[in-house]
Amino acid sequence: MDDTEGGRDARAGRIEGLVQPILEAMGYDLVRVLVSGRTSPLLQVMAERKDDRPMHVDDCAEISRAVSAALDAADPIAGSYTLEVSSPGLDRPLTKAADYARFAGHAARVETARPIDGRRKFRGRLAGLDGRLVRMETPEGPVSVPFDDIARGRLVVDEDTMREALRRQANTDANPGDGRPARNKRQRRG
Repeated sequence: MDDTEGGRDARAGRIEGLVQPILEAMGYDLVRVLVSGRTSPLLQVMAERKDDRPMHVDDCAEISRAVSAALDAADPIAGSYTLEVSSPGLDRPLTKAADYARFAGHAARVETARPIDGRRKFRGRLAGLDGRLVRMETPEGPVSVPFDDIARGRLVVDEDTMREALRRQANTDANPGDGRPARNKRQRRG
């Protein structure tokens, strides 16, 4: 059986519906859910704090415990799988139209499902959102990419991104964690 809808794993959509309200109640936003692999699936839940403070390993562990309990009850993936809870990081994926407005001024790369003016790959600075058009300033000039045609989008880490990340870290009173990336993995045996 093919468990995809429009190229996206249908299980991810079901899991998203299950996980979203849990994260909302905990003070987190869901960035994305990915399910990869058939024989030994990996379920990635990517989240960020609603208060814009940095994510730490403790945040991921808290999310992992809450999500694991719900996944065990609903059993959306047959058999065993690995649950990975992570933060989006500096090179975060851009998954929602609002992300392109939120990160205006940041360097990004975008890949489209179909060619736009003969191109499928764009790299430049996000210039915001105009309706459903993602505006970018590229070395070749300004471009507008229909959001619905975007297959993948991601921020690109550059000097400005690093400066902003360091400024945000200095301005937060959050637990500094242990210096490791915010990521937590759990194994579930079927």
